[in-house]
Amino acid sequence: MHELSIAEEIISIVRRYLPKENNANVKTIRIKIGKLSNILPESLLFCFNASIEGTELMGAKLEMKSIPLTIHCSGCGQTSELEDYSSTCLTCGSSNIKVLSGDELQLEEIELND
Repeated sequence: MHELSIAEEIISIVRRYLPKENNANVKTIRIKIGKLSNILPESLLFCFNASIEGTELMGAKLEMKSIPLTIHCSGCGQTSELEDYSSTCLTCGSSNIKVLSGDELQLEEIELND
């Protein structure tokens, strides 16, 4: 289950960016997960919640936004959103494609309580 190590890394990154001087209280952590990342959102949420139990992040919410797989074909110029990865363009069959989105995992925002 690689979601545990991902949850722990998210927590580590959040801790690095918290203001030290005023004992900040984290309300929400927003992340983007690409469709190709092979991360199970339910497992990541479970691991995140288990990992923050009893810590200064307890009570923080993890919000996840799914990023679709988008490719661009250099052969025909078509940009397509796909359900599953394909090594060829669905329009012209060219294998000269580039993944534009869908393989990312980004921590987008840390929201603090007032």
